[in-house]
Amino acid sequence: MSQPRNLRRSVAALLAGFVAVVILSLAADALMHSTGIFPPLGQPMPDSRFFLALAYRTAIGIFGGFLVAKIAPDRPMRHALLSGGIGLVISAIGVVLTWDAGPEFGPHWYPIALAATALPTAWAGAHIAELKRN
Repeated sequence: MSQPRNLRRSVAALLAGFVAVVILSLAADALMHSTGIFPPLGQPMPDSRFFLALAYRTAIGIFGGFLVAKIAPDRPMRHALLSGGIGLVISAIGVVLTWDAGPEFGPHWYPIALAATALPTAWAGAHIAELKRN
């Protein structure tokens, strides 16, 4: 009976991390646009602003890995790395879809950097969760 329960908790952990990362990323983006730090949607943005976006998305990714690890019923690092793998796949799809989509989608390095940081941020978040457990 505990195996279906653990599966539900595993899925819940992954879903919670995914939803948290998406909501926090969208909220941070909206805040940056509404305060004028980022230009209006659809307009090109300088590389320096993409570095800022990468910085806060890195922090959000670490939080997502932490959250997944905290909620996971067992093997927190494995769950967090699975969430990072899912993020890597989604980011890789973003690389392909935005590659020639225009300057409003940013420089090519940005979606590549998002993909490249998916696993390390998930690992870092899970590592922090493990340190807090001990």
